[in-house]
Amino acid sequence: MKNQTLKDKLYEIIFESDTPEGKGFDLLLIISILLSVVVVFVDSVQFYNDKYGDILFIMEWVFTIIFTIEYFLRIYCIKRPFLYTKSFFGIIDLLSILPAYISIFLPASRYLSVIRILRVLRIFRILKLILYIGEANLLLDALISSRRKITVFLFSIFTMVTVIGSIMYLIEGEANGFTSIPRSIYWAIVTITTVGYGDISPQTDFGRLFASFAMIIGYATIAVPTGIISAEYSTMKQKFNNIICPDCANEDHEDDANYCKACGSILS
Repeated sequence: MKNQTLKDKLYEIIFESDTPEGKGFDLLLIISILLSVVVVFVDSVQFYNDKYGDILFIMEWVFTIIFTIEYFLRIYCIKRPFLYTKSFFGIIDLLSILPAYISIFLPASRYLSVIRILRVLRIFRILKLILYIGEANLLLDALISSRRKITVFLFSIFTMVTVIGSIMYLIEGEANGFTSIPRSIYWAIVTITTVGYGDISPQTDFGRLFASFAMIIGYATIAVPTGIISAEYSTMKQKFNNIICPDCANEDHEDDANYCKACGSILS
């Protein structure tokens, strides 16, 4: 009974933001996340790394240990831990601590700890900014619903840049910097996406004419994925609730939902 009571209390503090303890925990967690990201930023500056490297190293591991304990407490106090670990926030929570442990073998990987900044997305729930949560969920749903169309679009783009790059390789040749088909495809991607680094460019009149054609195509193709996602976005219903499943911590529920869509548990 005491063990169950402890789990309930931990769940209330860690996952709920309506109680004073829950709000305090979440705000303290967000402050810790931001401080840990600042530590990573400062550590990447050579001057501060040379001068305060040992202190920054200790601070980074202190934050990592704190987040590791917090991660396992989340798993401990939730009824269906597997569903939490594979959820969006569950994956982000895990990824936020892994770089530090990987850095034991690959030191440079510690800078990937900046992924912790994604954890501050919880601030929308803490501050009751439900409209922003609804917009985020809606955009994510639109992206997921559009995945097949976007996949077809990306395959079409890949085919197009391959053809354009190959033709440009034939037109310009190695003498003008197009030393291979892969390098020419790279030029085609940079041109069609309107990035234009300028490290390689056509030198012949016919090459410039063909490049102009590629640029026009680029402007036309940029609008395609925007239209696909916008069409899906406009047909979806926004969600304005702040319901958290007590069993798996899933937050993606309809306004009138009585049961969790991920695990089927009754929503309180």
